[in-house]
Amino acid sequence: MLKPLANAVLFQCGWFACVLGGNSPWLLVAAAALAVHLLWISSWSREGQAILAVTLLGTVIDTSLRIFGVFHFSMPGPLIPLWLVVLWALLATTLRHCLAWSARPWWRASLLGAVGGPLSYYAGSQLAGVSFGYGTTPTVIGLALLWALLFPVLHWVARQLEH
Repeated sequence: MLKPLANAVLFQCGWFACVLGGNSPWLLVAAAALAVHLLWISSWSREGQAILAVTLLGTVIDTSLRIFGVFHFSMPGPLIPLWLVVLWALLATTLRHCLAWSARPWWRASLLGAVGGPLSYYAGSQLAGVSFGYGTTPTVIGLALLWALLFPVLHWVARQLEH
């Protein structure tokens, strides 16, 4: 019971460090949250592949959304900022721990994704100064549809790479 709660707290601390700190030394707080997760809650040998896969998939998805004008960051370039890449790694740590309850049945992950995904992006946009290229309402609706599909896939990826 303590480890899932610790996982949730570590994720939230890392989320705030990434969103509020951006590409600054605050990323060290997020890196520390990842390290504590891997040292106390799980291990690299048990979750490393899943963390890498989810991070890569999320980076490709968010970079695509940036390229298509859904997100506008203050940082120039085609890729998403490092802080958002780190957020994907942090999210990956929750799939087998504090959010494991949402994996099955699949519709539970879909529902959580449809609600939680857009809420996280919206809150992050307000705190990190990211703007939505197509306006708030169309972007949130689009993100809800995307995350309703994506979150069950992320759980599937984590399950496939379980050791």
